[in-house]
Amino acid sequence: MTTPPDTASAASADDKLDIGVLKIAGVVVLGAIMSILDVTVVTVAIPTFQDKFHTTTAIAAWSMTGYTLALATVIPLTGWAADRFGTKRLYMMALVFFVIGSVLCSTAWNIESLIAFRVVQGLGGGMLMPLGMTIMTHAAGPQRIGRVMAVLGVPMLLGPIMGPILGGWLIDSFSWHWIFLINLPIGIIALALAFIVFPRDNPEPSQTFDFVGMLLASPGLAAFLFGVSSIPGEGTVASAKVLIPAVIGLILLVAFVFHALRTEHPLIDLHLFQNRSLRFAVLTMTCFAMAFFGSGLLLPTYLQQVRGESTLMAGLLIAPQGLGAMLTMPIAGRLVDKIGPGKIVLTGIAVMSLGMAFLTQVSASTPYPMLCAVLFVMGLGMGCTMMPTMTAAIQTLTHAQVARGSTLMNIVNQTAGSIGTATISVVLTTLLNRGDTLGSRGVPVPPGVADPSLANAAIGSRHSEQLAHLPQSLLSEGFDLAARAFSHTFVVSLCILVATLIPAFFLPRSKPAVPADASDAPVVVH
Repeated sequence: MTTPPDTASAASADDKLDIGVLKIAGVVVLGAIMSILDVTVVTVAIPTFQDKFHTTTAIAAWSMTGYTLALATVIPLTGWAADRFGTKRLYMMALVFFVIGSVLCSTAWNIESLIAFRVVQGLGGGMLMPLGMTIMTHAAGPQRIGRVMAVLGVPMLLGPIMGPILGGWLIDSFSWHWIFLINLPIGIIALALAFIVFPRDNPEPSQTFDFVGMLLASPGLAAFLFGVSSIPGEGTVASAKVLIPAVIGLILLVAFVFHALRTEHPLIDLHLFQNRSLRFAVLTMTCFAMAFFGSGLLLPTYLQQVRGESTLMAGLLIAPQGLGAMLTMPIAGRLVDKIGPGKIVLTGIAVMSLGMAFLTQVSASTPYPMLCAVLFVMGLGMGCTMMPTMTAAIQTLTHAQVARGSTLMNIVNQTAGSIGTATISVVLTTLLNRGDTLGSRGVPVPPGVADPSLANAAIGSRHSEQLAHLPQSLLSEGFDLAARAFSHTFVVSLCILVATLIPAFFLPRSKPAVPADASDAPVVVH
């Protein structure tokens, strides 16, 4: 899988990224954009699936959940498979799975077939990001990881920003099929470039595959996330659909921990936690992912439900956050390579917290210029946080540990993000359901409509002719209550984000030492 570095390459380890590394980065970013964008593009299509396939919102949402569970199942296998088959072959295989799954999704004839094809898509998509991190880390060398991680951060920003915009445009201008078919030409280009740009694979003899670990970790992670993902639909944690899979998943994961600590070559290498930098990076990423991905669903929903904006306009209003991150991310990457990630991440979290504090005060009439300015400031902080934290975890690992380390960080990111999203969804739903109802106000409840809270009635008035005829003063009060529910939910995200400062305080604050095997480490991965 590796070749020794030449002298020139070794000498350039501290220089700027050379053309060879940038070519590899371009291919990896193309695949990552396709994978991450597809998550957020499908989000805006849920109402369309509900209408076209004559199903409920909860069932249509499984087109998202099925993809997420497939990602969670396959990520633990990535580290071992990269060692066994080589990163180039595995990356190309993941691209093929993703593209085939995308084409199949476009042919779905009912919601069940769509969910099944999304699982196929997720099996490929789940490997693209950890493999991309491994390939780019080896290509850049230990002294340039911060800069190369900043490049990999581009798709992680473009996904949440461009997804709603692209999805809304494709569905409105063409049809829902194109949110999947668009992956076909992009995937073919990425596959061809990977074949040309990535050096030929020459994998080393593989370690013994941890079958017991696979039978414990992958189903355990999938079952746990299934339970967590079911919380918003059930409206409570105390539901059999939530508790049974979540508890079974936790039991399997706990059993895996005991197994992994006694196994020489476990599926997920928990011995990596002996590395102090990785240990605190995992804790930082856990808190940050819960706050970031959890709050990520709040603003688009607020703009559409409370302010009445279209999906496309909501995406455009959120764009300043990505623009801010794009400004600071390359600068943060260079600084991390020079002074370590600790100070950079602390600064980023502090800046994001200031922006989040403003969002705890949003109302039904918050001026858009002010909102966009705050999002831009939050983006500045975001660019100094996510990828520098990833860098902190990986830059002190040896060459042999990088694949397992990137796999571990992606599992943490995926799991924490799912927990954060479920938590924020439940909090928001609970707050929206509180308060006065139509019946308690003496307002006649339209036939066939439940007696919802004023907040839900106001939101529903945008889509229901019966609720649209409610008195304007009542609707105005309902929108104020709905905005208050969103602002109070932002408080939860803010608390989690501020808590992130604690583990971030212990991240390295100096230039990383070269890993012990750096003299033997390859400059590129095959």
